[in-house]
Amino acid sequence: MYNRTLTPIIKEKIGKGKAILLIGPLQVGKTTLIKYQLLEEAYLFLDADDPTIRNLLSSPNTEQLRGLIANHKIVFIDEAQRIPNIGLTLKLIVDQFKYIQLIVSGSSSFELSSELNEPLTGRKWEYELLPISWEEYEDKHGYLYAHQQLENRLLYGFYPDVLNSTGEEKEILKQLVNSYLYRDILAYSKIRKPEVLEKLVQALALQVGSEVNYNELAQTVGIDKNTVSNYIDILQKGYVVFKLGSYSGNLRNEIKKNRKIYFYDNGVRNMVLGNFNALNLRQDTGALWENFLIAERVKQNLYKNSLAKSYFWRTKQQQEVDFVEEKEGSITGYEFKWKSKKTTRLPLTFTRTYKASEKIIDKENFRDFVII
Repeated sequence: MYNRTLTPIIKEKIGKGKAILLIGPLQVGKTTLIKYQLLEEAYLFLDADDPTIRNLLSSPNTEQLRGLIANHKIVFIDEAQRIPNIGLTLKLIVDQFKYIQLIVSGSSSFELSSELNEPLTGRKWEYELLPISWEEYEDKHGYLYAHQQLENRLLYGFYPDVLNSTGEEKEILKQLVNSYLYRDILAYSKIRKPEVLEKLVQALALQVGSEVNYNELAQTVGIDKNTVSNYIDILQKGYVVFKLGSYSGNLRNEIKKNRKIYFYDNGVRNMVLGNFNALNLRQDTGALWENFLIAERVKQNLYKNSLAKSYFWRTKQQQEVDFVEEKEGSITGYEFKWKSKKTTRLPLTFTRTYKASEKIIDKENFRDFVII
């Protein structure tokens, strides 16, 4: 079991009169965190995978809820996105049972975002849990072992079941991708062409670290630009990918509207492509390294409640900065290299124009970037 960064943060909110909502992709450890790291006293566990529970919670009245909750002080509803009208049910519990600490988990933001935002406005603390972070991994295994496993983490990622099943990583990732990425996302999003989604995800996996052009993707996959945009939004809500926008300010020749798309987990990305070759046999080591670093930074900024804003930067003349972070009025540009050279520098156009700090991140100093 991995101690999660969010555990003490969430624990501090227990008993403060609001529902606690924990969302994120399947199999990242939400239920484990809540059951074994958060809750220390007796609680009522309601598993929405059970059809009886779904029926009970889809449209109950106050008296039905009173009979269900009985004398429990803590109620934990797992996989809440499977329950119709769950937002109104949760609002009823929070408003009518003030002594109850309600804790809710959900494996996607499809229904939960729309269902809960309005009914639970001002009534919830919301947190997102992603695959194990490098900080959590190093905390459990120690500095030396973690660094010895760096290449494996670039290949197989950080899903808990993957980390806990040495030698079975590919099989677990295959099941994860087939069940969650395609089955569940297709079910929740009502996408009618699974083969199109599969082609799009593969195209995005091949373009990690590069700017993504929706028109080109549309031609590659064989659908229109608006459908590409819609499918990518669905992949974001399903915690498969996330976007990085371009930074622009004073220069006329900057790329202003493009975006890059990264995967939350390297293992999922590699399974989509069916490629787990060692780094010295790959052409995409730089892309894997960049995806790993930026995904870890996303976790850190999310868990540490950072107000930093993240971008990339490029001009029409192909000057580029891999990662730009704007925080408290200061700008830092980062260049990512698996093996850096002493001559590696950011473009002077960028550093001078924005009075930006410059940092080169390679495998020797990456820890400074992935642990804030």
